[in-house]
Amino acid sequence: MKGVLIWVLRLWSVVGIGLSRSEYGLEELKAKESLLSYLEKDAVSSDANSLMVPLTLIQGAASKGAVCLDGTPPGYHLDRGLASGANSWLIQLEGGGWCTDIRTCVSRKTTRRGSSKFMERQINFTGILSNKAEENPDFYNWNRVKLRYCDGASFAGEGQNEANQLYFRGQRIWSAAMEELMANGMQNAEQALLSGCSAGGLASILHCDEFKYLFPKTTKVKCLSDAGLFLDATNVAGGHTLRDMYGGVVTLQGVQKNLPNTCTSQMDPTSCFFPQNLIANIKTPMFLLNAAYDAWQVQESLIPSSADPHGYWNDCKMDRSHCNSSQMQFLQDFRNQMLDAVNVFSMSDQNGLFINSCFAHCQSERQDTWYGNDSPRIGSKAIAVSVGDWFFDRTAVKAIDCPYPCDNTCHDLVFN
Repeated sequence: MKGVLIWVLRLWSVVGIGLSRSEYGLEELKAKESLLSYLEKDAVSSDANSLMVPLTLIQGAASKGAVCLDGTPPGYHLDRGLASGANSWLIQLEGGGWCTDIRTCVSRKTTRRGSSKFMERQINFTGILSNKAEENPDFYNWNRVKLRYCDGASFAGEGQNEANQLYFRGQRIWSAAMEELMANGMQNAEQALLSGCSAGGLASILHCDEFKYLFPKTTKVKCLSDAGLFLDATNVAGGHTLRDMYGGVVTLQGVQKNLPNTCTSQMDPTSCFFPQNLIANIKTPMFLLNAAYDAWQVQESLIPSSADPHGYWNDCKMDRSHCNSSQMQFLQDFRNQMLDAVNVFSMSDQNGLFINSCFAHCQSERQDTWYGNDSPRIGSKAIAVSVGDWFFDRTAVKAIDCPYPCDNTCHDLVFN
């Protein structure tokens, strides 16, 4: 089984040694940032031959209040389509976690996830964004866009905190970006795919139907969520880490007003930030790409340091081969919960699934996991081929892997 070795500087099981409360908080935030950086960006190899695409700031956004956490304008990267792809559009929503309280949002606005001042001026387009047919067979010549993530609430917030000069304007960023892209040619799209990874994968679920309604009925529109199936799961201590986190995001950033009323009319707003309570009611065709043992959720939701103060789970959470039988059963139960969550969704003919039994996160943006000679497969079909088959209606795709450890094509993430 292939492994990708990650060197993360001191996950917070050890960062607190000898630190004051404020120092610990800073180190914890740095550790979280380090983990996110690797999972959602740094793991994308900077191949010297890959396409570098410059950043475009949305100049008119500030006048509409569509700004990053620190008040700077949002941005995107666009590589124009060619030939048969000239009127096809792929929008990739960037991921990068969430900020859940004033402290984490203030910290976030001094990074690229909260300010365009710190965004890279050009980035690699790999995986689903690649411009090479041999790397991205179905979408390589489309107009491909990466919308940068700088609000901390999956492009869904609406509000501000004047005392700390924080702007929670994710929904406005989404709207301003779509308006600009429509004016730049997307209004003529014959087909369009809204995609996203991690927090961007959640955003693609939240905005899927909204994206569809931008276009005339004659336009083929579908959505892809990669590593966005965040579950309302119980951690190893019996707590609900992610529910607590989402509760903070929804309350602080005014997300409730932008959640679908098909959910909020029946459930509390925090529950309606969880994809498992949204996906069955999405009208637009949707594809869920997810690792059954999602690496971020294992680290941050199931086994956070706060739930394992004595480090009983440390070895297991760093490397699944070090899990004992009871620990592995806990992870298998998480997989079962994921399969239960997609049960109704999977019954619709228009939807697609690729849930592989890997310890991974964000498999569409990495070239090695998206499409390559040794990329992950279910049966004999790679992720890129599965997504393409589904989008173009070549065949139905409802691919669910057998449980770990049966899949020897995984590119598992191993932490050190």
